[in-house]
Amino acid sequence: MPSVPPFSRSESIKDYEAQCKPIEWQERRTKTADGVDIALAVSSVTGSKPTTSETRKHIAVIYFQGNGGSLPARLPALSSVLRKLQQDAPSLTTYTFVGLSYRGFWTSRGRPSELGIGLDAAAAINYALAESPAPTTKRPTSLVLWGQSIGAGVATSAAAALSSTEHGAMRGRACQPSGAQEISGLLLETPFVSIRAMLTTIYPQKWLPYRYLGPFLRNHWDSRLALQRIGASSTPSPKLLILQAANDELVPNSQSSDLEKICQNLQMNVERRVVSNALHNEVTAKPQGRLEVVSFLQSFG
Repeated sequence: MPSVPPFSRSESIKDYEAQCKPIEWQERRTKTADGVDIALAVSSVTGSKPTTSETRKHIAVIYFQGNGGSLPARLPALSSVLRKLQQDAPSLTTYTFVGLSYRGFWTSRGRPSELGIGLDAAAAINYALAESPAPTTKRPTSLVLWGQSIGAGVATSAAAALSSTEHGAMRGRACQPSGAQEISGLLLETPFVSIRAMLTTIYPQKWLPYRYLGPFLRNHWDSRLALQRIGASSTPSPKLLILQAANDELVPNSQSSDLEKICQNLQMNVERRVVSNALHNEVTAKPQGRLEVVSFLQSFG
């Protein structure tokens, strides 16, 4: 829902500047494979703690937002994570966040669709890796995909596309600029298994028509299928963190636990954390949720 709430597409990064300080964000533009001009919000911080290590590390985090609203409104929450990373990370570790505004959202052109948003995700990854420092043995880059709500489906689908052998050509183009050959981590915040699974979970009664609408869905965002593709790939599986909101009013708790079981059955390195007293959009607003995100990202530094 690109225009919900009203006027969200007219918001700017400057509207949230005071809430983000001292983190600074820049709007950047890039083109997708089908020529659509999309917007990104980009920020980078380097740790402040002294270190005896001589290895410089770079962690590129691609953020995929949930449905509805614009990217600028999410920057204060992302900034709170970056502030903590800047405070606690070693001085040779740099974190770059690239927030993707899907086509039709905020100032991005085009109309949203599952296929189109998949191309947007690939373009954001290409941008992040192209802007990463030149690869050396002393400055490796780790790539982490972070998706919230429906964005978790975008993240798993993008990871599957990069790891799948049939997307080898795309994977090569995406990874060559920075030397990052694989997805290092997947952070799934308040995710669901798929839109079809949500229908049958929310409407379990067989006499209701909603559970039978699966064949008519235009968009599926099937994380089960994406994770299975990742598990079947010859490339190493990424480290996964599933963040579940304890009081989620939109996504049933069973969705996160089902995703965890899917990952475990695929022998993936997965952890699930339940953020106490959090509603669907409150995970990073809670200190526990922020610390879980920070701890996960620090594990790559």
